[in-house]
Amino acid sequence: MKTFIFESLFEWGFITEETLHNIVTKEKNKPVPLHTELKLLMYAGIIFLTTGLGILVYKNIDSIGHLAIVIAISIATVSCFLFCFKKAPAFSKTKPTQTNVIKDYTLLLGCLLLLVLTGYLQFQYQLFGDRWGMATFIPMIILFIAAYYFDHLGVLSIGIVNLAAWAGISVTPRHLLRNNDFNNSTLIYTAIALGFFLLFVGYISLRKNFKSHFAFTYKNFGIHILFIAAIAGIIHFSVYELVWLAFLTGISFWQFLIAVKEKSFYFLIVVYL
Repeated sequence: MKTFIFESLFEWGFITEETLHNIVTKEKNKPVPLHTELKLLMYAGIIFLTTGLGILVYKNIDSIGHLAIVIAISIATVSCFLFCFKKAPAFSKTKPTQTNVIKDYTLLLGCLLLLVLTGYLQFQYQLFGDRWGMATFIPMIILFIAAYYFDHLGVLSIGIVNLAAWAGISVTPRHLLRNNDFNNSTLIYTAIALGFFLLFVGYISLRKNFKSHFAFTYKNFGIHILFIAAIAGIIHFSVYELVWLAFLTGISFWQFLIAVKEKSFYFLIVVYL
């Protein structure tokens, strides 16, 4: 808070010297909030930790051994989840009134380690064989369960990303994955279906009041995926360019009406952009 406003009010005679002194003293002695800074530090700590583990494994893979790495990551992952189960309150369909910051970040770390473990097992031991979709499907189920049980938006976002990866891998022929050729109409249709599905889940969350605060995340991913898929359709299906342009315009107008109805400035900006 800026005190010069109150100093001007004092000079104009609207407040007394004692009032000005109390305001200035309170402003100088008030505690400095560090909530945002601490959260950023914890996020950075998790990122640095997982990155450091990856570098450590990469540089010492021959001396450490694959089995030792798998055991170490497994123990760390299970420990994170056990800690979260111990600290988590009873499951609730609504947003909890109290949160445990340590538990939230431990859960995030455990979920990231789970993805690292699954990817490592698939890459090194071919745990799921040629069924790459299973390598994303199983972690995806665990992520969604963890997100709902522990009420964690960050884990929910990771789960949605895994859902998109699983849908893309499942519908894409193997030779396209190997050649990194994603110029495929099936992927576009899949993205459209996924976008509508996420929007539907967000709508149901609000309608049934079941984790309704998750609706924004579902809608945010859903509308962006729809827009990207529509633009990709305009580029890929050049013969039907006008049809895809009409589809994009329809989605934009539909979301514009919803944004106005819900008084959501964010989704209004998304539509205009």
